[in-house]
Amino acid sequence: MDPHQDVWSRFTGGSGAPMWTIYACGLDPKEFAVTEASLVQNTWPDPADFPKMVWATNYQRIACQTIFTMFFAGKEFAPKCVIDGKNIQDYLQDHFIAACAHLARRIHEAGDLHGETVIGYESVNEPNNGFVGHPDLANIPKNQNLRKYTCPTGFQAMLTGSGRAVEMDTYAFGTFGPYKSGTQLVDPKGHTAWLDPASWDDTKYGWKRADSWKLGTDIWAQHGVWNPKTDELLKPQYFLQHPQTREKMDTEFFLNNNFLYYYRKYKSAIRDIWPEAIMLMQPQPFEIPPDIKGTSDDDPNMIFASHFYDGITLITKKWNKLWNVDVLGVLRGRYLSPAFALKIGEGAIRRCFRDQLDEIRKEGEEHMGEHPLIFTEIGIPYDMDDAYAYRTGDYSSQAAAIDANFFAVEGSGAAGLTWWLYTVENSHRWGDNWDGEDLSIYCHEDRALPPPRADLTASTYYKDEDAESDASAQKTKKSPSYSMSRTTTATSSSTTSPAQPQPQPTPPGYRAAQSYIRPHPTYTHGTLLSHGFDLKTCSFSLTLVATSPTPQEHPTEVFLPAFHFPQGNGKTSVEVSGGKWEVLTLDDTEGVRGSGGDEVGRAGDVAAPQQVLRWWHGAGEQKMVVKGLRRKKRGLYVPRRDEDEDSEEEGEDEGEGLLDSYWEMGRNCAVM
Repeated sequence: MDPHQDVWSRFTGGSGAPMWTIYACGLDPKEFAVTEASLVQNTWPDPADFPKMVWATNYQRIACQTIFTMFFAGKEFAPKCVIDGKNIQDYLQDHFIAACAHLARRIHEAGDLHGETVIGYESVNEPNNGFVGHPDLANIPKNQNLRKYTCPTGFQAMLTGSGRAVEMDTYAFGTFGPYKSGTQLVDPKGHTAWLDPASWDDTKYGWKRADSWKLGTDIWAQHGVWNPKTDELLKPQYFLQHPQTREKMDTEFFLNNNFLYYYRKYKSAIRDIWPEAIMLMQPQPFEIPPDIKGTSDDDPNMIFASHFYDGITLITKKWNKLWNVDVLGVLRGRYLSPAFALKIGEGAIRRCFRDQLDEIRKEGEEHMGEHPLIFTEIGIPYDMDDAYAYRTGDYSSQAAAIDANFFAVEGSGAAGLTWWLYTVENSHRWGDNWDGEDLSIYCHEDRALPPPRADLTASTYYKDEDAESDASAQKTKKSPSYSMSRTTTATSSSTTSPAQPQPQPTPPGYRAAQSYIRPHPTYTHGTLLSHGFDLKTCSFSLTLVATSPTPQEHPTEVFLPAFHFPQGNGKTSVEVSGGKWEVLTLDDTEGVRGSGGDEVGRAGDVAAPQQVLRWWHGAGEQKMVVKGLRRKKRGLYVPRRDEDEDSEEEGEDEGEGLLDSYWEMGRNCAVM
């Protein structure tokens, strides 16, 4: 369960908290547009022209900066903000945690969800420190890497939030990140982002503010940060030091103190309801996690949750196979300039993604202890290249980007991922119906999947010039039995079970699915050393080490998608270092009937068959390689990986080489 938020709420440009929390903080969301306290697509003059990825800049605008400061550090920096006898920090946190606990309690009372459907609880999505640690309110922090559209300093955000006209810098995104593109006057014309006491009545919500909290005035002015009579900044480093201890309150301090204070309260509330709950601690993405290794917070039943997005792809909405940047390396100060962090060529880019994720895992182990790492958000935009795929059906760029991200997770040693996202409301015009984003793997406007056949048995969406003839051929084919070529000298077995006719979706509209329909280990007898799927060669490899032979009732099991590893015609081969194996299709899952059409839950529900490989092996280091159907471009796009050292085969027509990539890049790059 992920208590999800982005830039706090719908009314501050994202999703998450209800509107009353904004009122509780003394802010008026109806005035956010004119004051640029938040940029919200619904209140943008033309929502269709809402700038790409500008929603995330709300973290550096007055509404979110104020609310997150209150939520995590109100007692330190907003002591005058007391509501119902509590500081705003505890007031917000206690209500948030109580809401999550209520949900957890109802789930627990259901009796059959905890430990089955629900395995654990994430702390909170992408916690933000607000103003905490801001080095100088008169300037944009050097580490503020996301700069787009208007980019106010902390003080400028306070001024426009209080109705003052301010000329502020504007930024755009270029080859090496954001660059200043000009200036723009933001004039609220006297409107203020703070609640007007003349028209606002707190009794509507039943709370009572302390007399020390004056509605209608910027609370930071009330705490002496600036003078609203002279518009003079008095304390530019107000948020950099702890008011009592004078400790430097940077990001490291925030995560090890303010964030952990919240996390402990949240964890206690969940564990009081379900003591066995797995806690997924999510610090700020791309930041060094809190130092809890060896402490009472080093919980054996905890997962390190992090996020990863390729920012260049996300912001530009293009898959650039020529170059990318080692973002984590730049953030950790490993390069004198971002120019030295360039990675040239698609293979180098893929390995760069993998190495960044591996470094995140290592940082977690160093600072948090030995815990599984799950990337609970990772994804790519589908509306790349000005929605070229929607006009042509060619999702090759999306397929390449997805494969690069999965390759990175598989090679990093992480325990897995949850992909962002699936939404049934996605459309070509509005994407995910959220801030111009279009990351859904599903869109109802995309065409139906091709029907299953011996060499095409799973869901995907791609440009297939032979789709019609394939569909015609399906009519004359019989359901094949499963057969595999045995390329091992060890004892092997194969289960032959006729493939059942599957009900066809109408229409599913999954996009570039060939890249995320991937084999993966579901159970291992022993310690998993490595695993990965090479989409180019359609090859899955797995290495583990076992201290004992595999018991008959508990074999190592691998999910083997039939799309890449189809039945019949010797399309799939298995090589193992020893032991025996079998491949079978599981038509039944626990509590769900099979594909015979039996009614389950709601009318028409049927189970999705799962093709699995079971392997009984000996002790010691064991290896497996499964090779499936490698399709050509006419049947399935396979991304080029020119210089990828992890690829086992080199195809004919590999496209641009490394020197070609340099040349193409150099033609348009002054630095090169």
